[in-house]
Amino acid sequence: MLTDYHLHLRSDALEASAAEHFTPANAQRYRDAARARGIEELGVSEHVYRFAQALEVWRHPFWVQQANDDLDAYCAFVREQTDLRLGIEADFIPGAEERLASLLDARDFDYVVGSVHFLSDGAVDMDDYSVWKTAADPEKVWERYFQTLGQAAASGLFDVLAHPDLVKVWGAQRPRPRGDLRRFYELALEGIAASGIAVEVSTAGLRKRAGEIYPAPAFLEMCVQAGAPVALSSDAHRPEDVGADYDRALELLGRAGVGELCVFDRRRRRMAAIAGAGAEAQPSGPAARPRPAGAGDQAGARWR
Repeated sequence: MLTDYHLHLRSDALEASAAEHFTPANAQRYRDAARARGIEELGVSEHVYRFAQALEVWRHPFWVQQANDDLDAYCAFVREQTDLRLGIEADFIPGAEERLASLLDARDFDYVVGSVHFLSDGAVDMDDYSVWKTAADPEKVWERYFQTLGQAAASGLFDVLAHPDLVKVWGAQRPRPRGDLRRFYELALEGIAASGIAVEVSTAGLRKRAGEIYPAPAFLEMCVQAGAPVALSSDAHRPEDVGADYDRALELLGRAGVGELCVFDRRRRRMAAIAGAGAEAQPSGPAARPRPAGAGDQAGARWR
């Protein structure tokens, strides 16, 4: 089985409207592209900041500018007018865990993709609000990024950790720390290992200036050794990018010894074999996977 759980039906353009993109015809374009590439499980995970309800979680100026849609209308559209799995990409905002948990737990998502785009008010992947404008030392940016990524994993809020080394997105256009980058990856590993969160292998980095899959091979190897399962996605924002470069992703997964991918339904996870990689496993849930003490309890998050 192949999956693509991290995709967006709407473009990134500010003027893009829900009415234009949340239609059965547009969803079918993504479904057709997935079918052509042998992808069976397809899910949509729009950015949380696109929805007015997200302003209950955080009121960053970028979110205030973007939050024009209704979250419940989006959920109803996906459930009632498509056959896609219902997901959402939610930013991890330290200090806002309880508010985010309330927003997520009030809806019947199949999965929640957790991402780190912001370090305090600065963004790692945008020119606007860029953390790089004031960052004098790439070591400090990378250190803060992977520390925050570990906190996101440990929070218990998310089912999948999105594009786990997004900080590299600019490639050579932003300074990168010298030497072995595993010293930064290690900062996130404790949270990843303790939480049991799935790590996303995303081909989106190949379409960015980084020119690399997320995560880097060394980081993926460390996550797999720590027991993290894998979710496979393209982070497509248009139908032609659904499943893009999966041949390269599957090669990377093979080298890392990964033979199964995560499949989600109502925030319960099971493992399914990649074609030719073995038999399908049983669902994973409270009885099959221990929950780290205190992870997500105060935030009201359930262990998936």
